[in-house]
Amino acid sequence: MNSTRISNRCVLAAVWLAAACSPAFASTDKPLCEAYRGVPDGFGAMRGDVPNRAGMIAIPAGRFRMGSTEGYPEERNVQPVKLDGFLIDAHEVTNAQFAMFVQATGYVTEAERQRDPADFPGVPAEQLRPGSVVFVWPNGAEQFEESYRWWRFQPGANWRHPYGSTSSITGKANHPVVQVTYRDALAYAKWLGHDLPTEAEYEYAARGGRESETYPWGNTLKVNGKYMANTWQGDFPAHNEAGDGHKDSAPVGCYPANGYGLLDPVGNVWQWTKDVYKDRHPAEEAENPLVVKVSAPFDDERHPARVIKGGSFLCAPNFCVRYRPSSRQPQDPTLGTIHIGFRTVLRVSSDPVKQGSSGANNVEGSQRRRRE
Repeated sequence: MNSTRISNRCVLAAVWLAAACSPAFASTDKPLCEAYRGVPDGFGAMRGDVPNRAGMIAIPAGRFRMGSTEGYPEERNVQPVKLDGFLIDAHEVTNAQFAMFVQATGYVTEAERQRDPADFPGVPAEQLRPGSVVFVWPNGAEQFEESYRWWRFQPGANWRHPYGSTSSITGKANHPVVQVTYRDALAYAKWLGHDLPTEAEYEYAARGGRESETYPWGNTLKVNGKYMANTWQGDFPAHNEAGDGHKDSAPVGCYPANGYGLLDPVGNVWQWTKDVYKDRHPAEEAENPLVVKVSAPFDDERHPARVIKGGSFLCAPNFCVRYRPSSRQPQDPTLGTIHIGFRTVLRVSSDPVKQGSSGANNVEGSQRRRRE
C-alpha cells in the first residue's frame, strides 16, 4: 500500500473519530457549532430512486425580488422571480459528510488529479499539477498590492489538506468542506439524489422572508451587540479582529438561523450555484429561472464561470462586502479555494416522495426532539 493511500485513510479516520466523539447538537442559541458531529441523523446515499433528505429544511413556494439597487453593479437589475417550493440543506456540506461520500464512492476531487493540458490551453504546467488555490495573508507592503497577489496556486492543496500538504482537517469534521470545484459539488449532490441550488433558489432561501432588508436578520451587521455571521472584522487584509469568534472557517451553525431555518446563509464560505454567470439580472419576471447566458469577459465555452453566493470569512466592510443574500460573484468552475463550499437542494417536482414541511428532516426539529 502506497503512502498516499495510507495518508488518505488516516485523514478519513481522523474525521470520523472527531464525528463519533461529539454529541449531535448543542444548545438552543447555537444549534450546531462546535458540539455538532458534522452529520445529520439518517444521512447517506439515495436508495433506489428515493433521495436522502436528512438535514434538509422546506422552503415554501413564493415570489421575491432578486438582486439589489444598493449593492454592487452585478446585483442589478432587480428581477421579480416566482419559485416552486424546494428542500435545501440547513447548513453547508461538512467535511464529515463529504468524507462519507468519498468513502462510499471512491470519488477523487479535481484538486487531487493531474489536469489535462488539452482542457486548459495556455495554463502553465505547474498549475496543472494536483493542487488548488489558497489565500496567503499578506505582510507589510504586500497588503497594498493588487488582490490577486494574495492568492496562490498551492500544489497538494485539496479538501483533505485545504492550505496544502502540511495542513489538515483533523478536528474539523463539522466545518464546511472547501477546495471543491463545481463538478465535485455536483457529483456529491447526485450521490444524494439532489442538485445544486440555482442562484434564485439560494437567494430566496438566504433571505429567510426578509426581502427588503440588507441581511438575512435585518439591516444592521450586529444584533444586540453580537455578530450574526462569520465575516472579517477590521482592516482587510492587514488585521482581522475576529469579533465574531473565528478568523478562518467556523463549524457550521455557529450563528442564528434565518427565518426559514437556514444556517450560515451568508458568511463562513461562499457557495456554488448552478447558474452560469452573467453581469446583470434580466429585468423581466422569471419563473424557476436557471441562467444560461454568459456575458464577456467571463465567456469561456469550455469552462463558463458559475455564480457563487453568500460571501465568506474573508469579506470585510472595507473589501468585498458580499455577506448579503443579493451578493453574487463569478467563479472559475474548475478551481476550488479555501473559502468556497456548497449546499444542495431537492426540488419537490423531482422527488418521488411527496414533500411538505413534514417531509423534510429538519436539523432544528431533530434538535428539539432530542431535548424532549
